Amino acid sequence: MSGIKFSEDVVPLSDLKVNPGRVISQADKTHRPILLTSRGRGVAVVQSLEDYEAGTEERAFLRGVVQGLMDLEQGRELDLDEVKKRLGLV
Repeated sequence: MSGIKFSEDVVPLSDLKVNPGRVISQADKTHRPILLTSRGRGVAVVQSLEDYEAGTEERAFLRGVVQGLMDLEQGRELDLDEVKKRLGLV
């Protein structure tokens, strides 16, 4: 996902109400989130479903890696044979 382009990616909520298709199309085409504003303040973000799902999967993967590193650091580890046994692969 690219960085935000303030000249294109900050859109008043009233613009979304007038032409929602344009805002959705822009988010899908650019793969950048669109910041919706009301009275000059950010109120919501619109992004494509594909980008949302990719971000969600990436965060879940990174949480798993961090948890695994913490487990190793705290001595919570299993050897491969034990893992296979627990998963019923032996």
